[in-house]
Amino acid sequence: MSTEHTIENSIEKAATTVGSVWPIHSFVTANPLSGFEDTPFEQAVRQAGELLGGRGYPDPGTFRTALEDGRIDREVLATELAERGFEADPEALLDRMDATARTETPDTASERVDHVLTKWLSVFLDEGHAEWAMPDREEGFYIAFRAVASHDSHVPETGIVADLPERPCDAIEAVLEEYPESQWVPIFEEQLAALPGWTGFIKQRAADGGNWQSMYPITLVEYLAVRFALCDGFGVDIEPAVGQANTEADACDDIAAAFLGAWERSYRSELVEGVAVESQSLTESKSTSRPDAQLVFCIDTRSEVIRRHVEATGDYETHGYAGFFGVPMEYQGYDAERSVNACPPIVDPQHRITEMPTDDEATASHDRWSRLRGAAGDVIETLSTNPATAFGFVENAGSGYGLSLVARTLVPGRLNDVFDAADDAVPGEHEFCDPLVDYQHTYAGDLPVGLTHDEKVEYAATAFELMGIEQFGRLFVFVGHASETTNNPYDSSLDCGACAGNPGGPNARVLAAICNDDAVQIALRERGIEIPEDTVFVAGEHNTTTDEIELFDDSVPESHAADIKKLRRDLAAAREGSAAERIASMGTDGTAGVTEIERRAADWAETRPEWGLAGNAGFVIGPRELTSDRDLDGRAFLHSYDYTMDPDGDALEAILTGPLVVTQWINAQYYFSTVDPAVYGSGSKITHNPVGNVGVYQGNGGDLMTGLPIQSLFAADDVPYHQPLRLSTVVHAPVDRVTDVLTEHEEVQELLDNDWLSLSVVDPTQDHRVFHYDGQLAWTPASEPIADESAVPETPAVADD
Repeated sequence: MSTEHTIENSIEKAATTVGSVWPIHSFVTANPLSGFEDTPFEQAVRQAGELLGGRGYPDPGTFRTALEDGRIDREVLATELAERGFEADPEALLDRMDATARTETPDTASERVDHVLTKWLSVFLDEGHAEWAMPDREEGFYIAFRAVASHDSHVPETGIVADLPERPCDAIEAVLEEYPESQWVPIFEEQLAALPGWTGFIKQRAADGGNWQSMYPITLVEYLAVRFALCDGFGVDIEPAVGQANTEADACDDIAAAFLGAWERSYRSELVEGVAVESQSLTESKSTSRPDAQLVFCIDTRSEVIRRHVEATGDYETHGYAGFFGVPMEYQGYDAERSVNACPPIVDPQHRITEMPTDDEATASHDRWSRLRGAAGDVIETLSTNPATAFGFVENAGSGYGLSLVARTLVPGRLNDVFDAADDAVPGEHEFCDPLVDYQHTYAGDLPVGLTHDEKVEYAATAFELMGIEQFGRLFVFVGHASETTNNPYDSSLDCGACAGNPGGPNARVLAAICNDDAVQIALRERGIEIPEDTVFVAGEHNTTTDEIELFDDSVPESHAADIKKLRRDLAAAREGSAAERIASMGTDGTAGVTEIERRAADWAETRPEWGLAGNAGFVIGPRELTSDRDLDGRAFLHSYDYTMDPDGDALEAILTGPLVVTQWINAQYYFSTVDPAVYGSGSKITHNPVGNVGVYQGNGGDLMTGLPIQSLFAADDVPYHQPLRLSTVVHAPVDRVTDVLTEHEEVQELLDNDWLSLSVVDPTQDHRVFHYDGQLAWTPASEPIADESAVPETPAVADD
């Protein structure tokens, strides 16, 4: 094997320790330690801590508060501590953790390398934000840097960087010459971990491809070639560091692991017990009457709150389904500059869906306003951001510009009303466009445009089978979700994670159009899914910031006008209740309700427009009746599933290999962003500096921040609102069926075996007994069965406590 191939293979292996980072305009929640998921959690956080410098557990103060508040059961904690050999008082152990802190000594020479490197990375990777672009970007990062290096006074004039080779691998090989090949992977790991934000972004962009990568290519080989050359010029030693044993720090990690495990068990026991109790009466509680309407929401934790309030307003059923509604598509909005992937990152788009105008007059009106707003926005953007015109613009704009700033700051709610009125006067995209759903016998890039008849039938059938839908009301609504914020670089982090950080309304419209297709309904009847002739499918979108649910009902027949009117009225009432609950969770008077959440959406100085998915800790897979009578405090993902309608386990397999994996990503990012906001999160919004339309710095340079800001996680300094717990999953199904799925999917089993999340099963076929996954496909039954223990049959691969 040539040296070049050895270098490339070593870099590829080393890069597994760096998590992928998506551009901030399409924020995707992901586990920052995804490269360590093949390792047990406790070992992984230690390795990541040594490599990345991040904390792996909540700090002692967080544990202390949870213990004092009763969120950690003291008996459970005593058991966890005893199993690890700790007998001291819990408070004394927390004091011991306080006294032990790992400190890092800054490397000044490496900081100089980072300073130069991040400066050129930011201008090369810019996605349309910079007024003056870096030259030669189309040639790739290495060649572009090679061209400008001699003009940068901060680049050393000694070493390899002063006379860069033509090929990046040659530069790397020259620096590695004095190191044995056995050290190459550790060397690459450390150098990639020095700026994990930028390297994670490069890794994702190179793997995903896309327009920006096609126009301005960059690879980790090119990145490391430039970094190694700078290290050589600045005299930085790249020999991998040898970790020193720290027995006391390791012992404190063991204490933290015990506290974390006890906290998780305390939360999980209440969640599982609630599901098990409701499981006993599930058959009796299931309604056989036809509901006024059924609404399918995303499994997102924010949906749990609004669903409770919707159900309380009338005879409504709500269901949970991954927010891309099972249609893996690339979506092109009518006047959007680019298409977006509207499906989870673990799924590749299979179709191109484009919005097509259907009303010429409405289209013309929309286009006129769009051109005016676009032209005005472009002028203001150019004048206010171009160094040559910025000061003159502000001076000439004078009082008008000043009044605009005052209004945005002092009366954002009033300003929002004005903008809403203006938007209402202009036709929205859904009012004059329909998604082009039918197959067009053409391609957009590699993707077919539209869907074939068989594909439409499959997506509709899969949705109903996964959710266990047996009957249909007159209205059946698919509700996607999106957020609404102002001056918020992290706005896409509040949109639908199942749609790759994009709004879910388009996906809802596509599935509604599919289900309204007469030919599709005929085919569904042949598969045993009987849709009444008077059932109309409608799309909608839940604004998670304001809790308004907009219905896209332009094509609903007159026969259902009264149904829609009633539903709108009840959704408005549900909004009032949900808004009051959410505002109270932000420390604001709940009576402010809708007024306050609208202010937060419009206020350009608001650092916390909503909590997002903060608080997420549980995932329940089963019928809604298991949780409908319980307030889960917006902390649980809810996926509808009926095991009786899934005899082969296909639907369960799809849920465990899809939504479960995505929710674990979300949970892990919230966890690590909370336990170490500086390393795994993105610090404070107050000092954020957006760069290149791809991410944010802290201050005026440095690494690209990768996680969530502290305002999305903390109620106050050192007071986390998000309780950092690993995901507790509860499945309502036969335990053997779950085992069969795990047996066929080692990647999911690996996550469980390595304790990245937990899994409990409430088995309705075994008198509703609870089983906890114990690793290696074995289960531990709960010590106290819900029903008579004598009725529980023997279960393979199950060990008693």
